[in-house]
Formats: sequence, structure tokens, C-alpha cells
Amino acid sequence: MRQKIMSGMRPTGKLHLGHYLGVIDNWVKLQEEYDCYFSVADWHALTTKYDKTENLRQDILDVVMDWLACGIDPNKATIYVQSLVPETAELHIYLSMITPQNWVERDPTLKDMAKILKSKEGMASQINYGLMGYPVLMTADILTFNADLVPVGIDQVAHVELTRDIARRFNNVYNTDFFVEPQPKLNNCSLICGLDGNKMGKSFNNDINNYRQKPYEKR
Repeated sequence: MRQKIMSGMRPTGKLHLGHYLGVIDNWVKLQEEYDCYFSVADWHALTTKYDKTENLRQDILDVVMDWLACGIDPNKATIYVQSLVPETAELHIYLSMITPQNWVERDPTLKDMAKILKSKEGMASQINYGLMGYPVLMTADILTFNADLVPVGIDQVAHVELTRDIARRFNNVYNTDFFVEPQPKLNNCSLICGLDGNKMGKSFNNDINNYRQKPYEKR
């Protein structure tokens, strides 16, 4: 039996070079060797863009089209929209009951997002409950499929460690071995820098976007 892999991507606009080199190119290779579940994480998109949903439907379609264009094969991997698997939301609720608050607060990506929102909005109160619960929802994404491996870069290993902690705590509290403690599967890609020399990301406004040139435009 092949091991299971779960990973996802937020539909928050056009994909950029960092997505391709750091994530998608690796997914294309993994689908040949593992049972892969790739999520269009629309609930995660709402954690920071809850008031900007007018383009969400198109963003979801654009993400999937880019995946297909890059070589993700629906005959080899499972592509799905996160919100169409309601069991993930239910599991998120159960996991949130056993997850200590300080475990969530130490998540490095959550800290980064808090800094970004604070710098943009000028007030810490812009961090909503949904964003605070993002690390637990991410854990629910992974444990919904009891994934053995989670493909990540070195800067994201802490995500998987939190998932392992929550899975272990659930198993201990309820005296079961139901949940697998997933392992990080590091990719071979170095950190992709943006235009300002920091990690590339739309949130940092330093990304190199996928530019589709019109046929009549001169090169």
C-alpha cells in the first residue's frame, strides 16, 4: 500500500514563481509515488480575506487550472476544494477542544501573518478568531486523510510538528491509536526570495506573478 500525502494551497489570487518552484513542481513528482490529496484551501483563504470574497470562486478555478497546466494529473492525485469536505470542519471543532492555546500561539506562520496584518491595518485587533484557529484547521486538513507525509520546506516543519503534537494528544486523551503522526517530507528547493530579498509571498507584496501575455503584445 502506498503512503498518503496531503498538502494544500490557499486560493488568494494568481499563483507566483514561488508556488511553482517551491510546491507544484514537487507535487508533480510525488503523485507518481504516493496517494496524494491536494486541497484548494478556501476556508484558509477566508482567515485573512473574509471581507474580499467577490473573486474567490474564480480564484479557486484559477488555482486548479494552474495545477493542471503544471502537470498535476487528476488520474494520479485527488484534487478537491476544502469546503466540499465538511468532515474537515467537524474534525477541526473536535481538535480545537484538546489543543492548548499556547500551542497555537507559537505557530511561526501565525506570528508572521499577525505582523503583516498589524503593519497593514495598524492594529492587533485585526487578528480574528478564524486566523487564530488556522493551525488547528491545518491539522484537521492533514488528519482528515490520516496522511503519512506532508511535503514542506524547511521553514514549514513547525506546522507538521504541531500536527504531530495534536494527533498524539488526541490519541493519549482518548486512549487510541486512531490518528497517524505525520512526518514532514522536505522538498529539495531552497527558499524562494521575492523582489525585496525576503521569502516570496503575495502577503508580502514581493511576488513574481504568473504573467499571461496577450497574443498581439510584442515581446
